[in-house]
Amino acid sequence: MIDFVRAAGLANFSEFSSKQGLNPEKMLKRAGLPLDLEELPDSLISYSKMLDLLVLCEMESQNRLFAMQFGLAQGVSIFGPLLYLFRNARDVREALTGLTAYYHIHSGAAKITLDEQGKHAILSYTISDTSMPGYRQGSELALGVGVQLMRTLLGKRWQPQAMLFRHTPVAEPGQFRRLIGMVPSFNTTYNGLMFDAGSLDTPLESADPALHRLIRKHLDHLTQMSAEELPALVQQLIRNFMPEGRANIEYIAAFMRLSTRKLQRQLELEGFTFQDLLSDARQAMACHYLQDSTIKISQLADLLGYSDQSAFTRAFHRWYGQSPREWRKQLVGKPGNPQRRHQLSNT
Repeated sequence: MIDFVRAAGLANFSEFSSKQGLNPEKMLKRAGLPLDLEELPDSLISYSKMLDLLVLCEMESQNRLFAMQFGLAQGVSIFGPLLYLFRNARDVREALTGLTAYYHIHSGAAKITLDEQGKHAILSYTISDTSMPGYRQGSELALGVGVQLMRTLLGKRWQPQAMLFRHTPVAEPGQFRRLIGMVPSFNTTYNGLMFDAGSLDTPLESADPALHRLIRKHLDHLTQMSAEELPALVQQLIRNFMPEGRANIEYIAAFMRLSTRKLQRQLELEGFTFQDLLSDARQAMACHYLQDSTIKISQLADLLGYSDQSAFTRAFHRWYGQSPREWRKQLVGKPGNPQRRHQLSNT
């Protein structure tokens, strides 16, 4: 799931973008993202589309520092269950080590590393695909969040010794100074925050070793679950695109910014094929729509992407041992079925 991130990565987007004079729904639509993502923070969204959103918002608001400001406004609210791991760690080192170990639960599109270099420590953020449009905005968003994370751990007045970016500057030094109290270093080898390595041993007042162990066990379980989420996500996309006639591996792989071969390979690692998921989605949708007596079977065959009604009938017979028409008649005869009530009300 290289291209995905939890929807929590856009926490507070509506509020922040509105203050920037933008229409949140309009911007989400333009980026191809679900409008209810803030209501479903644990759901998976395309990381590349999230970066597209940041690029669009920067252009529309004419604010070159939109992404960094957004990250500072979000703070630690993006981390979900990881936040409890940080707050119950023994010290800052254990909190940041936990972040690097479990960040893949939040996003598969980037990684966080903690390096100690003598008296200095660097918390860095690396996007897997450096050629991805919006790479700069994604890095600036992440470091804005990182500043607020460190302030959560070490106090509101904490400042990094240096903020490092691989890209060139896009705003005047004074704009950065007003926003974060310093001018970042650009064209470096990292996207990261440099700070005093000694602060890693700072104990956390909220430390609870027993609760920390419990949360780690929970996150280990989430790690196993996250590996199983790709098939469910692909099946959801199949259902979404089925009515539009676009439920094919080429379109869905392109939507996910993957090659068809890579998508198939990742599914196979979880014991699935795209055809398996397509068949399962068709079965579920067929049963759902057959309960609606206003939909003709020929229309349903077309909706599910079959070449003709006979192809759909053969597939349905293979699934259930009877034709769609027979299955529908059997359903209508059952007491309490809505179709049966509808027919009785008209007699």
